[in-house]
Amino acid sequence: MTMTVEPAASRATSRRADARRLFAAGSHAGLEAHLRAYRELPTRNPEAMLAELEAAGLTGRGGAAFPVWRKLAAARETAGGRRGRAPILIANGTEGEPLSSKDTVLLRNAPHLVIDGLLAAARSIAARNVLIIAEGDALQAVEGAIGERTDARNVEVVEGADGFVSGEASALVNLIENDDARPVDRTRRLTTSGLRGRPTVVQNVETLAHVALIARHGAAWFRSVGDPVDPGTRLVTVTGDMPSEGVYEVRTDATVRQVLGALRPDFGAIRAALIGGYHGAWVPESAFDLPLTALDLAPFDAAPGAGIIHVLGDHRCGLWATARIVEYLAGQSARQCGPCMFGLPTMADRFDAVASGEAVAENAADLARVAGLAGADRATTPTEPPGSSGAPSACSSATCARMRSGAACGRCADP
Repeated sequence: MTMTVEPAASRATSRRADARRLFAAGSHAGLEAHLRAYRELPTRNPEAMLAELEAAGLTGRGGAAFPVWRKLAAARETAGGRRGRAPILIANGTEGEPLSSKDTVLLRNAPHLVIDGLLAAARSIAARNVLIIAEGDALQAVEGAIGERTDARNVEVVEGADGFVSGEASALVNLIENDDARPVDRTRRLTTSGLRGRPTVVQNVETLAHVALIARHGAAWFRSVGDPVDPGTRLVTVTGDMPSEGVYEVRTDATVRQVLGALRPDFGAIRAALIGGYHGAWVPESAFDLPLTALDLAPFDAAPGAGIIHVLGDHRCGLWATARIVEYLAGQSARQCGPCMFGLPTMADRFDAVASGEAVAENAADLARVAGLAGADRATTPTEPPGSSGAPSACSSATCARMRSGAACGRCADP
């Protein structure tokens, strides 16, 4: 995956979709380039910093979009300044989502901005322990950046684990405590009792990079671009049937068409896009003029999530693409509860059968039944792919001769 720092403006509109806040220091920025672009990180009063984050309206960029200030304030309030209860802050740079590369790209190119945000957030809650979890060359970039600084020597770097569920907050805590990167069923929030029983805040690394910008420039500056409800910019990973793939920084109010338009695709050859990744939902090309916000994409049960747009060309079968996603999710089960351990593999089998045209009506009905038992919905398992309206009798992508004649073969191009 390559990084494009400043994508070209979309030809679909005169208003630019792109932005250049997080990568202003350039590619693979060292401390000197970082300070030249951003200057020194100011020290803000903890209460004032939390108030600024609240005013900024920054939400988490890891997928859940939870208000950043609220999570930090909860940990600070729980700790209450008591000895032995100082909060712990963890920066999450792992990417279990197969279609995302944004956090890796960010850590490779702007590690100092992430560290700045980590330190600013840590001061706002008086965190005693501060950690960054990353993998591969992103981890090496973080270690190199820490070595350049004198204010981050106490930041602990932890190697993350592969796997779809390994980036979940409780899985990260479990990895640190027990070397087991699986989620843990907790009756108390991590901000109340997390790592070592202390209030713990887990924030995505992109989120922390935005915290660093707000610490420098304030809430009004942060809100000067983007959507009024979810302001600022976000990193988006674009993959699939496109002229090129990459990670881009865009305004939060940019439309799907504006984001993709910067790459000059043939929209007439695009069927849909999976928005939000494997936790997301399919959005048809006809709806690409909607802004990339949860509110605007709600009619499709879609949300930006971790900033993922995976494009499906009209030569590919949406059912078959979705079947491969469900198959992957079944293989990533933490095997800790019945619906996940048994339900997901059953759903994968039924979906594969539907995509292959085998006893379509029966398998589709059983798929809906199992999905209901497992508590699945379109937000977690995209079961209504583009081009489908119930049980298919012919290939809607019109690329398979047998499917065009009404006989399913199940051999559509694998995404």
